[in-house]
Amino acid sequence: MPIENERKFVLDDDGALERRLAASPGVTRSLLRQAYLDASGLRIRSIECGGRVRHIFSYKRPVDDQMVEIETEIAPIDFERLWTLRRETLQKMRYSWADGRFHWDVDFFKTDDNRTYFTQAEVEMPEEQSEPPPLPPSLADHLLATAPAGDPRFASKRLADRAHAEKLLADIKSKGRIE
Repeated sequence: MPIENERKFVLDDDGALERRLAASPGVTRSLLRQAYLDASGLRIRSIECGGRVRHIFSYKRPVDDQMVEIETEIAPIDFERLWTLRRETLQKMRYSWADGRFHWDVDFFKTDDNRTYFTQAEVEMPEEQSEPPPLPPSLADHLLATAPAGDPRFASKRLADRAHAEKLLADIKSKGRIE
């Protein structure tokens, strides 16, 4: 079973972080358009990367204290049909790279006019690992807080709600930590 084992980090976007990541060697950039459907755990994504667009259908559910995530590519017409059933939606620019046994993604959650309203890094770790590795040097100076493992406030589905994301970010910045 494909087990997702990740940790999330809230970042302080200084307005130049995205540009620096885009210029970093080995980093890929993708535009994700994502929607959650009317049944728990179901999500669709359009991923534009390198001039190619892929459409993904995902099922993601907790099972026995682990997160199972199953993804499959679907036809563009099926994506558009399912898009009509969407609930929460989001758009984010993602920067990704491999780092040994780890995979890093930095997501810049975007408004319709392309303004970033929340920035979060996540590291995908081997299934047996519980402690995240240190942040890469390119991100370390931007760390505001490490999200508690499995905290639903930091799930993309919740961060799709811009008001929730902006309040969460303001709370973290004012308190200097996650409560």
